[in-house]
Amino acid sequence: MKSLFKVSTVLWIIWGLVHILAGVMTMKGILTADISSSIIGIADAVNPEDLRMEYPAAAGAVIGQHGFNLLWIGLVTVISSFFIWKGNKNAIFLAAICGGFADLGYFLFLDLGGFVKFVPGTIMTFISSLAIITSFYAHFKGNKVK
Repeated sequence: MKSLFKVSTVLWIIWGLVHILAGVMTMKGILTADISSSIIGIADAVNPEDLRMEYPAAAGAVIGQHGFNLLWIGLVTVISSFFIWKGNKNAIFLAAICGGFADLGYFLFLDLGGFVKFVPGTIMTFISSLAIITSFYAHFKGNKVK
């Protein structure tokens, strides 16, 4: 079971670092008043010219909040992953809740909407799902009463 916790740890670190980077890049576009670049970076399967326009400041604030959320969710999962390595139940559930629900929203609104490419976005959904499955399996199988 320990090896499954280690696999989950590596998956969450990868997932978390990608989301930290995505959060920084999204907020960078907002901080430089280039809202279009942030939206183009998120909806990468959409023709960039269809997204290049003047957005109201409120739209920039919403996208900025999204970038901030990506950043902190990525940080939480990376920090949790070090505790998952040791099989910590609270860290397993914290990463699953933060990363899992973040990717559920991504899947429902961006993937199913056809707005994103398979790589990197959809791959990250598979990575978080696999991280959740491996850590849950190890946790619940390891705590089984004999």
